[in-house]
Amino acid sequence: MRTYAQDTDIEKLARRRAAAKMGWYIHASVFILVNLMLAAVAFASGRTWAMIPSMGWAPGLAIHGAVVFLVGGSAGLHERLVQQERKRLVAQGDPW
Repeated sequence: MRTYAQDTDIEKLARRRAAAKMGWYIHASVFILVNLMLAAVAFASGRTWAMIPSMGWAPGLAIHGAVVFLVGGSAGLHERLVQQERKRLVAQGDPW
């Protein structure tokens, strides 16, 4: 049987993960829009410099996505540390 505290913890975790995913979707959308505009400006001027900002920004977007979808999909490092501390405190009894 679930308690109210467990439901609240699950709700907070679900909201945090959804916010992280939304952050990545916004990041990816801005990446696409900015790089399309840069490509249009570069194409209009007959140059090919628009690839340079894209090549610098793409690894950051990829790392952001890996953190959100690969690491954050399961129990992330912070969540695992919190769980370990919670278990340790429960095993010790009253910490105060």
